[in-house]
Amino acid sequence: MSFEIEGKAHKIFDTENKTDTFQAREFVIETEGQYPQYIKFQLTQDRCGLMDNHKEGDMIKVYFDLRGREWNEKYFTNLNAWRVEAAAAAAAAPPPAAAGTGDFPSQEYPAATTPKADAGASDFDDLPF
Repeated sequence: MSFEIEGKAHKIFDTENKTDTFQAREFVIETEGQYPQYIKFQLTQDRCGLMDNHKEGDMIKVYFDLRGREWNEKYFTNLNAWRVEAAAAAAAAPPPAAAGTGDFPSQEYPAATTPKADAGASDFDDLPF
């Protein structure tokens, strides 16, 4: 299962040689919003170069997988990045067409309504359903 997230490249670390045959590189992105989060990702092996074209402060889109393992009754989770691109390039690229979308008629949803200005506090319902 893969995931994706956009954010600002907050910190980009150098590639580290963990063993003679294994290398890894970590980077941190900062998400936008009222409560920004700092999320650390890992690149491994030949993917370590994916951050070479990006610098701290760039808006990027990260595609990643969750990886987990157990060692001596301790559990570890990694966010394993496998693709990194500029956020603007990700927005400009058309999304891939989902298979079988032509089998169902399109459904239009009504526009969201806002409460009337003269509505009392008891008339206001902020639930989305």
